Amino acid sequence: MASTSDLIINEVRKVIHGKDEVIKLTLCAILAGGHVLLEDIPGVGKTTLAVSISRALSLAYRRVQFTPDVMPGDLIGFNMYDKASGQFRFQPGSIYTNLFLADEINRTSPKTQSALLEAMEERHATVEGVTRLMPEPFFVLATENPFGSSGTQKLPESQLDRFMICLSMGYPDFENAVAVLKGDSANDMNTVRAVADTGMILSMQAEVKALFVDDSIFEYIVKLTEMTRDPQYFALGLSPRGSIALLKMAKAHAYVQDRGYVLPEDIHDIWHAVAGHRVRLGGQAKASGISVTEALNRVLGQVEIPKIN
Repeated sequence: MASTSDLIINEVRKVIHGKDEVIKLTLCAILAGGHVLLEDIPGVGKTTLAVSISRALSLAYRRVQFTPDVMPGDLIGFNMYDKASGQFRFQPGSIYTNLFLADEINRTSPKTQSALLEAMEERHATVEGVTRLMPEPFFVLATENPFGSSGTQKLPESQLDRFMICLSMGYPDFENAVAVLKGDSANDMNTVRAVADTGMILSMQAEVKALFVDDSIFEYIVKLTEMTRDPQYFALGLSPRGSIALLKMAKAHAYVQDRGYVLPEDIHDIWHAVAGHRVRLGGQAKASGISVTEALNRVLGQVEIPKIN
């Protein structure tokens, strides 16, 4: 019998062709309680992925198209004067939902980008001294065009670090490109069934959190993290938050694999998605023509893999 994770992935697969790994890692981030950043060119299915996941998980969903004129109050809300009552009343922003899609997040101002930070990290937002909780569960799925595209603002490291993973959809291969052309995206989306609900998601998150982790895995994560601080390759390495993200994602990955414990292979499979957007290459690596992917692969190759009994 298929697990709930498999059922969710199969539903999303109806509209997202040939991107099973992206679907799986996005689900892992959700089960780990994290946020997802999708960085890619326009038109490869980033928004479609968010909508199909919200349908499969029965999540309340809101989308904001980020433009230079989007203000922080549009996201977290503002107090508005009510003539009838003679008092100010709170007008909620778009972020009070289960799945918030921040579309093209790097096209808006840094001030508006930073308005998301409190909600992403603390699960609440403060407006004029009053703090309001986000609904449970709460996730941010943000899309951005590659930096350097017209009208983009580079996300600060403090915000990038709050995304548990960063993924790239990429172009479809030949067979899946043909399948996209043959399909009808609107009708395909209508075939996505709800196979989970908020209660099930919270229960699955609790099961992920309780997954067994051997001491050698904790030590392995710390060793990998410390290697990303080697100035031979990196000017900026993984923060403690990055280490925690590695652990949470590894547990979620093991859970999706129907395993009750974490293996080193789980860390390998989520390594680039968790670490890639958090590190910065040093001058020596850049001069040698080493990419972030290659540098992270070298880190994996230099740290001894623990043996789990």
